[in-house]
Amino acid sequence: MNKVVIYTDGAAKGNPGVGGYGVVMLYGNYRKELSMGYRLTTNNRMELLAVIIGLEMLLRPCEVTIYTDSQYVVNSVEKKWVFTWEKNDFKAKKNPDLWARFLKVYRTHVVKFIWIRGHSNIKENERCDQLAVQASQSTDLQEDIFYVNSKD
Repeated sequence: MNKVVIYTDGAAKGNPGVGGYGVVMLYGNYRKELSMGYRLTTNNRMELLAVIIGLEMLLRPCEVTIYTDSQYVVNSVEKKWVFTWEKNDFKAKKNPDLWARFLKVYRTHVVKFIWIRGHSNIKENERCDQLAVQASQSTDLQEDIFYVNSKD
């Protein structure tokens, strides 16, 4: 199984507000950076979406180590909360669309999460933060449709 390292970060100004995610993927000598900005979203949605996008980019099952500064994501998975939420159809839980999407791709890989403190001079985490912020400042912002529709 290929071993891949993924760094992720999410950002939102206003929370909810304009936001974005950043992803840095490393495999051997290969490196890929991904980012996208959204008009109206939350920080937690962007943190989780960054993880999902990184995992979805993998073309075959891999051993994946994900470095993130999101306690929301790490605790939800490592403490197995998300699996209980799933059994209860995500009733009264935020971001059910993203958690369902996460679980689908998560189950195709062997994933290990490592929580890192944000803004602690970890090169790739700092780069993810830059990507997320830059994406949120883009003139080509996407619509976080589920989030916007859930506010109606």
